[in-house]
Amino acid sequence: MFIETEGTPNPATLKFLPGREVMGNATADFASSESAGRSPLASALFDLPGVSRVFLGNDFITVTKSEDEAWGDLKPQVLGTLMEHFVAGRPIIESAGEAIAEEDVSPEDQEIVDQIKELLDTRVRPAVASDGGDIVFHGYRDGVVKLHMQGACSGCPSSRATLKHGIENMLRHYVPEVVAVEQVEF
Repeated sequence: MFIETEGTPNPATLKFLPGREVMGNATADFASSESAGRSPLASALFDLPGVSRVFLGNDFITVTKSEDEAWGDLKPQVLGTLMEHFVAGRPIIESAGEAIAEEDVSPEDQEIVDQIKELLDTRVRPAVASDGGDIVFHGYRDGVVKLHMQGACSGCPSSRATLKHGIENMLRHYVPEVVAVEQVEF
C-alpha cells in the first residue's frame, strides 16, 4: 500500500491519500480525541503525540498538528498508523448514527436554498476537498448563508478570506438574494 501526502493551504494540516475510498460521499470531522470514539482510525491518529484534529473525506484523511509539533517527526507516525489501519482492514467508522445539525431555513426560502446547495456541491465542495477539507451548509435566513468549514479549512489562516471573498462573491453573483456568508462553529 502506498499513501501519498499533499500539503494544504493550512500549514498545520497535511492531506493523506491512501489510494482507496475512505468515507465515500460522507465526511467526518473530529476536533478532539474525545469526539473520535466512533472512529477507530481517528482514535488511533489521536493516540499520536501532537495530533489536534482529524478529518475523514471521500478518499483522503487530513491531520492537523498542534503548534509545538514538527511534521518531520509526526508525518512518519501518521503514515505508519494509516498503513497499519488499512492493511488490518479495520473499520473507518463503527456506527453511522450521528446527530445531524438541523438546517435553519424558512420554508418560503427553499428554492433559494436549493440553488445555494447546488452551487456549493458543484463549484465549492470539490475545490475545498482538493485542499483537504469540506464545507457544510447550515442555514439561510434574511439573505445570510451559514456555512461550517471542516478538515484543513477549519482554523486555516485563509479560510475566512475564502469564505468572504470567494464563496460569498460567487453566491451573491448567482443568487441575488444572498447578501452575506457567515461561518458557524461547533
